[in-house]
Amino acid sequence: MKIHESAENYLETILMIKNKKGAVRSIDIANELEFSKPSVSVAMKNLRENGYIDVDANGYITLLESGKEIAEKMYERHTTLSNWLIGLGVNPETAVEDACRIEHIISAESFEAIKKLAK
Repeated sequence: MKIHESAENYLETILMIKNKKGAVRSIDIANELEFSKPSVSVAMKNLRENGYIDVDANGYITLLESGKEIAEKMYERHTTLSNWLIGLGVNPETAVEDACRIEHIISAESFEAIKKLAK
């Protein structure tokens, strides 16, 4: 299952908003990511067409199983890597920014090793 980094970010953002607010609409994603509404609309259309999300008649977005799986994986990587870097003495803001980039390119093997070490 190989998807683009931007799709992973959108799915992770949907999960985070859902956990925070209970419901997700495109405007919430646009506000969270500071993207234009048209950009988010195009991304949601692509995610829907590829079977990662569902959008109901009222515009509420739900992660489908495949989308939820990716979102949870990215979120786990993000939080684990952020906390690990902070624990190494990296400034929290820098750690979060770096984790956001690393989470998309790190291999499963390397991530599992870091996760094991971080515990």
